[in-house]
Amino acid sequence: MAISAAQVKELREKTGAGMMDCKRALQEADGNMDKASEILRKKGLAAADKKAGRVAAEGLVESYIHAGGKIGVLLEVNCETDFVAKTDDFKAFVRDVAMHIAATNPSYVRREEVPADVVDKERAFLREQALEEGKPAHIVDKMIEGRLDKYFKDICLLEQPFVKDSDKTVEQLVKEKIAKIGENISIRRFVRFELGEGIEKKEESFADEVMAQVKGS
Repeated sequence: MAISAAQVKELREKTGAGMMDCKRALQEADGNMDKASEILRKKGLAAADKKAGRVAAEGLVESYIHAGGKIGVLLEVNCETDFVAKTDDFKAFVRDVAMHIAATNPSYVRREEVPADVVDKERAFLREQALEEGKPAHIVDKMIEGRLDKYFKDICLLEQPFVKDSDKTVEQLVKEKIAKIGENISIRRFVRFELGEGIEKKEESFADEVMAQVKGS
């Protein structure tokens, strides 16, 4: 079917993909804008995987302080060029990730960073838990791996559901941004401080307050 320039322009504005890519996606989707967006998204994620090995040494160090100074995050996100690092789109992305960290309090960026002794300790705990539940020995190992996978999703930033859109993980958000910007993007490191952390408090956690505010923004 014939695809109009207006349709191509609309899809380009929506996805950030190139003009010809938008036209081909619309043709493949018979003019359906949502289907075309999904086609570009899938192709974009594949392209993002190819860019993942490229060196990203530019970027930003972002500081995010929650209202009232109760929680602070210092985050480094890398890209390939200083030009991209200065764009509003990249800056907004980095800030969103910093806000996510403030709200969810991950311990690591990715599961490969979790120390082996921490994983072994959690695996031993899960085994003991499964046996106490009376689970048959022949399925305990499979249960442990499933629960360990959930553990990683709780503590690793890239595997957490993004607080502003729980239908995607932070890793998927990164890949979408790579596809849109056209450069490799890497969340390198972060540190998070919470006022009074380690001191016993009776009141509601500040992190719960941040989570509610980020989801409502």
